[in-house]
Amino acid sequence: MATIRIPSTMRALTRNQAEVSASGATVREVLTDLDARYPGIGSRLLDERGAVRRYVNVFLNEEDIRALRELDTPVKDADRLTLIPAMAGG
Repeated sequence: MATIRIPSTMRALTRNQAEVSASGATVREVLTDLDARYPGIGSRLLDERGAVRRYVNVFLNEEDIRALRELDTPVKDADRLTLIPAMAGG
């Protein structure tokens, strides 16, 4: 299973856990499993079309999945996904 780093703004959805595990062969499958384990987190990450929301960045190990194969990026059991909500300010 992949390890997923949860940002503090979403930890209420994962019972306040900073890291959780989910399984899948692609980023999409891992996020689907994550939502099955922690209902509600999926809608914070994916829009109604099933794409990663504009204000969420997903990294596989150290690479932004947008620079890889996006949600179709392959995931191995030892991989780490990091979810990073975009910050706004001014």
